[in-house]
Amino acid sequence: MNKTKIIVTGSAGFIGYSLCVKLLERGDNIIGIDNHNDYYDPKIKDARSERLIKYPNYKHYQADLSDVNRINEIFKNHKPRKVVNLAAQAGVRYSIENPLVYINSNIVGFAYILENCRNHNVEHLVYASTSSVYGANTSMPFSEHDNTNHPLSVYAASKKSNELMAHTYSYLYKLPTTGLRFFTVYGPWGRPDMAFYKFVKNIKENKKIEIFNSGNHFRDFSYVKNIADGVFKACFRSRVLRKKSIKRNTIYNLGNGNKINLMYAIKLIEEKLNKKSKKKLLPLQKGDIKTTLANISKAKKDLKIKSGFSLKQGLSNFIDWYNFYHN
Repeated sequence: MNKTKIIVTGSAGFIGYSLCVKLLERGDNIIGIDNHNDYYDPKIKDARSERLIKYPNYKHYQADLSDVNRINEIFKNHKPRKVVNLAAQAGVRYSIENPLVYINSNIVGFAYILENCRNHNVEHLVYASTSSVYGANTSMPFSEHDNTNHPLSVYAASKKSNELMAHTYSYLYKLPTTGLRFFTVYGPWGRPDMAFYKFVKNIKENKKIEIFNSGNHFRDFSYVKNIADGVFKACFRSRVLRKKSIKRNTIYNLGNGNKINLMYAIKLIEEKLNKKSKKKLLPLQKGDIKTTLANISKAKKDLKIKSGFSLKQGLSNFIDWYNFYHN
């Protein structure tokens, strides 16, 4: 098997870590880039990185995408064949409070990635987008063909910008790009700022859990292993790219294809913990989408992705990991 040299940004992040493990165990040479910022407790990023650097085919750089000289140097030294850009300032609610952080990281940083891919003849760029780009769209399930011109947060707007920038680079410079719209990813090694992590933590500590929109949210919950598998398959879709029917620039939804009520998810967590939650019901948070549901038929056809884990099994795995990590 030919080993592929791949730069993965956000390698110490939630999805980035899972993807790197999959690529490293396949035998690829991975150059990881992550700034280890303190948006959430960086200890978990450090723990993920410590597991990755044990692989002899992994090289790690602690760097910020907006540091153009450092990013240029990494590309120049390693000359990757492929790039997977998962690094971004995440979080819908935080983007309302600190919009400039998102513009600097998600837009300026992404521009430097595009430029380096162009200048170093990268054969394929895969990048993370989000289901949040669907914004005020009410058509269900969300399709890649739907209008995404009405984002409801700066985070969503920054990701929509990434899609437009990638499209332009594909057109002007013939750079193959694949954007992936992730739908509510959860699972082992998850982010402490995400709902399931907070719910488990607070229930175990006898604290109230905050539930926005009084729990009247529906989400397409996607298990991280399935998402990492989708990113992996997108990364190696060169065979698909050669087909005349497939555009050089394309976008896929990566989700589970099912919408589940948030209160039902909380019930599953309570059953696994064998403990009732104390709930604090709150109004709809500004910038939130009430319902998400992915049409994944395109990804199933081109990438051969599968829906995978049930929410019950996925949450059980997550809570088992949570207990392992915190003990």
